[in-house]
Amino acid sequence: MDGLRFAFGTLTVLPTRITRWDRDAARAGMLCAPLAGLVVGLCAAAVGGAFLLLGSGPLLAAVLTVAVPALMTRGLHLDGLADTADGLGSAKPAEDALRIMKQSDIGPFGVIALVFALLAQVAALHELYAESRPQGMVAAVLAATVARLALTRASREGVPAARPEGLGAIVAATVPRRSAALASGLLLVLCAAAGALLSPYDALRLPLAALAALGIAELLLRRCVRRFGGVTGDVFGAVAETAATVALVALTLG
Repeated sequence: MDGLRFAFGTLTVLPTRITRWDRDAARAGMLCAPLAGLVVGLCAAAVGGAFLLLGSGPLLAAVLTVAVPALMTRGLHLDGLADTADGLGSAKPAEDALRIMKQSDIGPFGVIALVFALLAQVAALHELYAESRPQGMVAAVLAATVARLALTRASREGVPAARPEGLGAIVAATVPRRSAALASGLLLVLCAAAGALLSPYDALRLPLAALAALGIAELLLRRCVRRFGGVTGDVFGAVAETAATVALVALTLG
C-alpha cells in the first residue's frame, strides 16, 4: 500500500496521502507506476470515447484525450520534457545544463519539444480514432501505461541520480533490474492479450508499439545519463512523454 500511495501520490493528482518518503517506498512506488499509468490511460480513453459517442469528431476527441494525462499529472511530465530538451540543447557542461533545467522559464528547445510532442500525440490519436473508437481508446491506455513503465525502467539499479536531492534522487537505482525486466515482460503479454481482443494483427501491433516506445525511451535515458551524469525528475518526465508519443505514433504505422 505504501508503494501504491507513493505511485499515485507522485504521478497523479488523485487525492492520495503519501505515508512514507524513503527509498523502500520509492522502490515499491516505481514498480507500481504502470498501475498509475493504467488509471490515467483509462480516464483519457473514457473521455475520448465519451465525446465520440456524443457526436464529436475524432480530432476533438484526440485533443481531449491528450489533455487528460496532462491534467492528471499537473503537467509535470510535459514540463520535464521541456526542461530536459533545454538542458540537452544547451551544449553547456553538465552542471550548467542542470542549472538551466531548474529555471522556471522554458527556452526554445523546450518549446519545440513540447509543440512537436503534443502535435504528434494528437495527430496519432486522431488517425486511430478515425479508424475506430476502440483503436483510439486502446491506444490511449497503452500509451499512458507504457509511459509509466518507462519510469520503472528508468529507476532500475545502475542508473544514478544527477543531483543529491529531488524526486530523481529518491527513486534513482531503487528498482532491481530483474523486477524491471519482469514488469516489462508482463506488460508486453498484457498488450498482446488486449490486442487479441481487437484482431490477430493487433495482438502483434500493440506489443511492438510498446517495445518501440521503451526502446526510444531507453535511448533518451542513456543520453541524459551521459550528458547530466544521472537522472532528475525532469528526465523522468521527458522519458515518460517520449515513450507515450512513440507508442502512439508506432500504432499508426503498418
